[in-house]
Amino acid sequence: MVTGGNSGIGKATAMEIAKRGGTVHLVCRDHSRAEGARAEIIRDSGNQNIFLHIVDLSVPKSIWKFVENFKQEHTLNVLITVSSGGMLVQKLNIDDLQSERTAFDGTMVYAQNKRQQVVLTEQWARAHPAIHFSCMHPGWVDTPGVRLSMPGFHARLGARLRSEAQGADTVLWLALVPAATSQPSGCFFQDRKPAPTHLPLARTSSSPAEEEKLVEILEELARRFK
Repeated sequence: MVTGGNSGIGKATAMEIAKRGGTVHLVCRDHSRAEGARAEIIRDSGNQNIFLHIVDLSVPKSIWKFVENFKQEHTLNVLITVSSGGMLVQKLNIDDLQSERTAFDGTMVYAQNKRQQVVLTEQWARAHPAIHFSCMHPGWVDTPGVRLSMPGFHARLGARLRSEAQGADTVLWLALVPAATSQPSGCFFQDRKPAPTHLPLARTSSSPAEEEKLVEILEELARRFK
């Protein structure tokens, strides 16, 4: 299952899994773009086992409905989250998850969300040992999201940005190579290697209590929309 599989790293991941004969479930929001991506993946891979699910991930009830239906027929063995090196500048902040007390800064909120993903991956790995969890930094990749949301950053890095296929490389390694699951569950990866989740002297570490509280808050939020 690949969320956001109609563009960027998600699409590159879906394409390569399809070329290797895997069954791919694309979870996308825009039906037209998703159908176009599915057709392209089938055409280029020759693999017909590409299934499409239209889910708006900004609508919690839609997520619950999709998950309840999906798990009736499928089992999750591995979960890989595409995080970002941007999280390295952020310490987990559980006091204002909805940006209700401070001015909204999209770049910082993005980085905070990515920090939360890393923390959640570690927490889930401990709570669900039957599933192998990983998260990864793809490097700075030339994707539609980067071009639209960070045009200045995109212009400055230019040709130094990685391609979408290069960005998907570690995701594919984590998903397909048996050696990846020999790594401890819950690790953060970059370029197929475990990587630190904090910079030296950055003071971005959080306490176990704060990390457990994040899970508690998010689970409570999720239950409100079930």
